[in-house]
Amino acid sequence: MGFVKEEQKGITIIKVEDERLDSMIAPQLKSELLFLANDGKKNILIDLSGVSYADSSGLGAFLFGIRQLKNINGQLKLLAANKRIMSLVRIARLDKILLNYHDKEEAISSFDQE
Repeated sequence: MGFVKEEQKGITIIKVEDERLDSMIAPQLKSELLFLANDGKKNILIDLSGVSYADSSGLGAFLFGIRQLKNINGQLKLLAANKRIMSLVRIARLDKILLNYHDKEEAISSFDQE
């Protein structure tokens, strides 16, 4: 249970190591996002390549991160979210603010373009 963090080109990448992003993991993700925002990390990419399931608490963690980063002019984006997760994002009508990329390099370079 947990996350692996790395930095690339000024982007903090958080790889979720659990298959499920639910009420057991979401509070830890929220804490991590709060810590990073307070530490001045503005651009965060959440790698969901190993996650097969997310529920509303996982979505809530993403929204929490977006709010924290907005306060410091930062951004949160997703990497490799599967169809099931993106369906949840679309149902919540968040697909315009919670962008998902399938290619890591494309995701990283997208932060430079905005």
